[in-house]
Amino acid sequence: MSVQQSNHRPTYQPGRPIPVPPDFPVQWPEPDLAHRMWTLDKMHFGLPLPPLAAEVWQQPIAAAFNDVAARYELPIRLTFVHLNGYLYNNYQPVGLPPDLVLKGLNRLGRVSPGPVEFIQQKAIAAMTRRYMARLQPVVDQLSAHWDNEWQPELQQHLTWWAEFDLPAASLPGLLAHLAESLRRLQRVWDIHFQIIVPTFLAVNQFDELYHHLFGQAEPLASFKLLQGFDNAFLQADRALADLSRQARAMPVVARTLRDTPPPAILAALDASPEGQVFGAELRCYLQRYGGRGQHVDGLAEPSWLEDPTPVFQNLKELLARPDRDLLAELQAQAADREACVAQARRRLQDRPIEVQHQFDLALKAAQTAAFLHEEHNFWIDQQAMACLRRVFLEVGRRLAEKGSLPQPDDIFYLTLAEAQASAAQPDLTRRDLVQHRRAALDHFSTVQPPEGLGTMPLAALPNDPFTRTMGRIFGSPLLPTDPAAAPGPSDTLSGNAAASGVVRGLVRVIHTLEQAGRLQPGEVLVTRTILPPWTPLFATAAAVITEVGGILSHSAIMAREYGIPAVLGVANATTLLVDGQAVEVDGSAGLVRLL
Repeated sequence: MSVQQSNHRPTYQPGRPIPVPPDFPVQWPEPDLAHRMWTLDKMHFGLPLPPLAAEVWQQPIAAAFNDVAARYELPIRLTFVHLNGYLYNNYQPVGLPPDLVLKGLNRLGRVSPGPVEFIQQKAIAAMTRRYMARLQPVVDQLSAHWDNEWQPELQQHLTWWAEFDLPAASLPGLLAHLAESLRRLQRVWDIHFQIIVPTFLAVNQFDELYHHLFGQAEPLASFKLLQGFDNAFLQADRALADLSRQARAMPVVARTLRDTPPPAILAALDASPEGQVFGAELRCYLQRYGGRGQHVDGLAEPSWLEDPTPVFQNLKELLARPDRDLLAELQAQAADREACVAQARRRLQDRPIEVQHQFDLALKAAQTAAFLHEEHNFWIDQQAMACLRRVFLEVGRRLAEKGSLPQPDDIFYLTLAEAQASAAQPDLTRRDLVQHRRAALDHFSTVQPPEGLGTMPLAALPNDPFTRTMGRIFGSPLLPTDPAAAPGPSDTLSGNAAASGVVRGLVRVIHTLEQAGRLQPGEVLVTRTILPPWTPLFATAAAVITEVGGILSHSAIMAREYGIPAVLGVANATTLLVDGQAVEVDGSAGLVRLL
């Protein structure tokens, strides 16, 4: 059996406009935006967003990134643009020469590349020295920053949201609370970017150092030294497994979970004494772990607290398969980690003491970073965004009560200014506007958005630590794929090696968490990307294949924590592979073989 796959990424001519597909007409909010290169981050924004959710990313979150980029002296600034419902980003380089100079250097580089490359390398080296002088002290003290600064402040903000009585607030008080919520959200995401930039860098630094010291024979060997650290997502998965054990010991509850449609489960549980006991435990679980959506965050879509369907589906699946001791598996991962650390130190015994010290320092930073990568996501990307969603929904409820909106969650189809104006003017209705925007979003959700829009940059991406790290998160160069690239037949799909091991199994293509119940134990999970709300599926899947992502992505980290092979960044995997198809997943080589 053969498939058609293309991972070809040609070199684009500097300054070349990127063709716009006819089914994706673009109206630029400002004409000058067409002269920048805009890329679709399919890992986080592969699905369309309504206007209000997009505005949160465009304003407070982008502002937070740029504040941190300036503090760390990173050579880029971030801007988002919302086009046909999709959120595109532009990382604008800082400190580049004028376009006229860049065009001249490009012309000179075609004739005499040596001098131009020398100039570029000197500029990149100077830029790297500046931001590493800011970042390296943070990398070396990640644990102290988390314990003493970042986590305490995050908990203060989350407590502030939790203690505000939304239904009891007057409308002016609610709007004031919303304004303060947006200010706090920007601060929370400032902490987010303070964390993720040095954590990603720390892991990439350690991986590069490990292979410099020990060679490239085992591409994923360094990550074995970073596995087996507990985090809030793993704790949530174990708590869900504990709920399934309780349900298994309660016949009425087990039958209810197996036979009742998800929307009716809570009411069905409340109808029996046994169900009431379990329902109380379930509600405690949702209060603790339910502030998460399906994809990027808990903002633009119902959280598990609003719609616990994903929890019910996971419980149903857990009841149908043999029990697993996830804590014992984590402890085994930790033991294997310590054995790998001890082995690496033995191999360094004859090296200079300075090299051993460098290794230990990089290892400590990378291990802390592996924990923080998941832990910060739980508290910020999920919990904090869910808090803001509840504020928006309360404003939407007030607007729906007075007839401005058909239903509370329609507020996400307004801009912030429109929502505020609707609250101030009792007779102002947004029903037609919401209907129009919903229809447009529904239409473009069926259209394949282009990877890139605008104009290719005049300057190529530098080969510096920050850019290399970004590439290993997303798993590919930050350039759009040429739509004209010709695919070729093959019995093997290639991607990014992300979690070691070789497994054979049957494919199960999953597009949304509502479909999670279709995944059976031992099957190979194939999906566009996997973000934190999907972590319970790792306890079921035998291996993972995604269309986007690299070795530093969430999908890779969680696959390694669960000890299952993963191949990420397999172009068009969800269309090339079909349910029931037999494959072999080689997570060490980054290959998927069709059987």
